Amino acid sequence: MTALNDVMDLFPVRPRLLALGEPTHGADVLLELRNDLFRRLVEREGYRTIAIESDCLMGLVADEYVTSGTGTLDAAMERGFSHGFGASAANRELVRWMRAYNDSRPEAERVRFAGFDGPLEITGAASPREALTALHGYLADRVGAERLPCTAETLDRLLGADDGWTEPAAMMDPARSVGRTAAARELRLIADDLVALLDAFPAQNREPARLYGRTATGLLRYHFWMADASPGRMEWLLSVRASMMAANLLALAERGPVLAFAHNGHFQRDRSEVRMGGVPARWWSAGAIVDARLGDGYGFVATALGTIRHHGVQEPPPDTIEGLLYALPGDRYVVDPRELAPLAHRRSPWFGYAPLDPAHLPNYDGIAFVRDVPEA
Repeated sequence: MTALNDVMDLFPVRPRLLALGEPTHGADVLLELRNDLFRRLVEREGYRTIAIESDCLMGLVADEYVTSGTGTLDAAMERGFSHGFGASAANRELVRWMRAYNDSRPEAERVRFAGFDGPLEITGAASPREALTALHGYLADRVGAERLPCTAETLDRLLGADDGWTEPAAMMDPARSVGRTAAARELRLIADDLVALLDAFPAQNREPARLYGRTATGLLRYHFWMADASPGRMEWLLSVRASMMAANLLALAERGPVLAFAHNGHFQRDRSEVRMGGVPARWWSAGAIVDARLGDGYGFVATALGTIRHHGVQEPPPDTIEGLLYALPGDRYVVDPRELAPLAHRRSPWFGYAPLDPAHLPNYDGIAFVRDVPEA
């Protein structure tokens, strides 16, 4: 058992991507723990980027604010986060601290913010318009419009109205999706050509354009599988989202060490499994994909919780991971999972909290424990 600030002692070498998981969303005590860890990693370990489970395109707004002071803190919180995360006091404090840290520092020493999730919601996916038109415009300005596979007007015509892409009913009814129309199929070819052209153009500072390319192709692929009526549809959707997350994380790790923060399930090395509508779906999480690429460069610390009393999650049974940790002194600390004996799987009475699976213990590098989650 050790303090969270000493989490790096768990690793023989500094991970290029250190993933800190959470078992539930919306608990500021977990985000405050994340903030403390990021500050320590910046000051002691040379980390310069934090990536959270939020829309990767919206994250560009928050990053612009923390790196250059463009806009206001209020605007960065409103337009730089998805899933309602901009309303979090702990997220606001993170952005405020990053802006203050960067003030008067040279560009090479500034900290960066990123979202690494796709522009996706539980009810569907965004239109590929923003990503495709931004990539098209970037290339038109640098290689010339005559080199592009289509004009801006053709791109706009093929995209059509955005509400066709964002139709909420398409998540449950594939027939309501536009992902396999003739226009959507043509857009996939155009997106592929635009990305190929970008890859063949050795320009500096291509990070945003590469992000637009990954997002455009990922969204078009996601919409394609939303229109699928086969039993494997949901498995495809979950896999595409995980692949988009992983691609963004790997791109961020190319520029230096990253602290990533998301649900434990997105970072686990074990294969994920869920049943939706009685149909099982199995897929590899973003963490599993990144781990296969980075090896020792990937580290995963899962977070376990004692109680969330306002959601009916009371003291954990003593034979579970959480119960064993709850019996130890201290409110927040880190343990080496290799020191834990086989334990039972805790069951949660609340759907919004996922206890740790004892079968995954061998594939955790560390477990951060928080004794109690207070009501906001």
